[in-house]
Amino acid sequence: MRWILKDEADSKKTQELSKSLGIDSTLGSILVQRSIDNFDKAKHFFRPSLTDLHDPFLMKDMQKAVDRIHLAIAENENIMIYGDYDVDGTTAVSLVYDYLRKRYDNIATYIPDRYKEGYGVSFAGIDFAEDNEISLIIALDCGIKALEKVTYAKEKGIDFIICDHHRPGETLPEAIAILDPKRGDCSYPYDELCGCGVGFKLIQALGQKVGQGIDDFLPYLDLVATAIAADIVPLTGENRILSFFGLKVINQNPRPGIAALVHQVKKEILDITDVVFIIAPRINAAGRMKHGSFAVELLVEDNFKQALEYATSINSFNAERKEKDQLITKEALAQIKDNKEEHAFSTVVYKESWHKGVIGIVASRLIEKYYRPTLVFTKSGDKLAASARSVKGFDVYNALDQCSDLIEQFGGHKYAAGLTLDPKNYKKFKERFETVVQDTIPKELLERQIQIDAEIYLSDINPKFHRILKQLGPFGPQNMNPVFTSGGLRDNGYGRRIGQNDDHLKMSIVSGADQKTYNAIGFGLGSKHELIRNGKSFKAAFTIEENNWNGITSLQLNIKDLKEDL
Repeated sequence: MRWILKDEADSKKTQELSKSLGIDSTLGSILVQRSIDNFDKAKHFFRPSLTDLHDPFLMKDMQKAVDRIHLAIAENENIMIYGDYDVDGTTAVSLVYDYLRKRYDNIATYIPDRYKEGYGVSFAGIDFAEDNEISLIIALDCGIKALEKVTYAKEKGIDFIICDHHRPGETLPEAIAILDPKRGDCSYPYDELCGCGVGFKLIQALGQKVGQGIDDFLPYLDLVATAIAADIVPLTGENRILSFFGLKVINQNPRPGIAALVHQVKKEILDITDVVFIIAPRINAAGRMKHGSFAVELLVEDNFKQALEYATSINSFNAERKEKDQLITKEALAQIKDNKEEHAFSTVVYKESWHKGVIGIVASRLIEKYYRPTLVFTKSGDKLAASARSVKGFDVYNALDQCSDLIEQFGGHKYAAGLTLDPKNYKKFKERFETVVQDTIPKELLERQIQIDAEIYLSDINPKFHRILKQLGPFGPQNMNPVFTSGGLRDNGYGRRIGQNDDHLKMSIVSGADQKTYNAIGFGLGSKHELIRNGKSFKAAFTIEENNWNGITSLQLNIKDLKEDL
């Protein structure tokens, strides 16, 4: 792992900010590094407010969308809320459906079958709408590239409102309204919303038209925060505000479906990391293993007892998902080894029998082993389907675009995408993708790196320091939990490998400079045990976190990497 110490912040701004806020200069420096370089910016950052959310009508086509929905209600039309089967899609559908059903009866939801229909708007979904006399479809977290399907719907007299956050193509679908902050002609001030976030702006606009204030939308923020965490969008701007208040809803007054999921894991207070690793995988498991409609049923359920039954089923889907992704990961690693592709610039693997619902997870697992852009293919009907994942700094979407003549369909983000192709093109595609990556990826991106915010002494860490540090959250992309480094460290002699396979490292670290001692845990660092044995001096890169054990809360270091201190 390559350690990169961030550029030192402007010393004058750091000094002025630290003085005005009454905080440690290290914390002041971290804020300035993140462009929070004056008192007013710091005030807005440390005291998020729902009143700082942008006017939803700043989004291109918002007025058209609101007018069309009001017309549908006035004319007693049937409306269908359509969304993808992942967390962002199912939470978005749940949010818009839950809002509208309290005001209107003729509403249905539709989640495409991952295996029969695939990603995005489907012809089958439009046929379902026609069969049920639905004349308006509100598509969430999808649709920005569904040109043929939207035209197909229009020919049947079905209108579309598209709420998406993916990159549009050169041509937009013939929809009544297209809400997507990434549209080139959209001047909305924040373009990093997730699909559920765009759905939230839609209901916010609908509510404003009937005199609702921002507090009326608080009950929906548990869904928005869950989608933000799961979709790995930047934790800046509106996303940070929405997730900050959404976490409060999750911990204080969640909807029955979220409460049922939290009840099963028996954790009192959840942070954004818990949402990523506890709530999101369970919601995702419904679409991966069975059908995304199970997740919507859970998330719109008003009765806690019934929600608990749904959550129990979803928990079993998640257990099945874990079992399958472990098996497929093992087979994929063996395939890489058998094909002697350990030193390639990309990973592209395929097996017909692999479960389509977990190939995205497997791609992420393979990156943990071989740090490079990765695609995992499986058979889907008469086509091959793949999930793509990338490494920090490399745009896998652009790489796929350079292979587009070999691809039937693709879509996604810089770091995650999905695609389908004809089986006869698999070998050509694999060769082309490897060539594209080899020609375009800077070599340093193939090496894991860790961005370090500041070098500190262990004695700098105290409850006040950590209390202010926590207020920088919720943490996520573009607002990561600060990483620190210290040198001249030693283990007190009780350091040991722990975990089922001795994968992790448990230590009690002493600073030679000030004799300050902290407990520390290094997940996945069991192989570095030799570095800390026999009183050897080492350097550590770490975050600072709270550890709750037997009712006692203490600070501990979460070690990200260790190096010999020469």
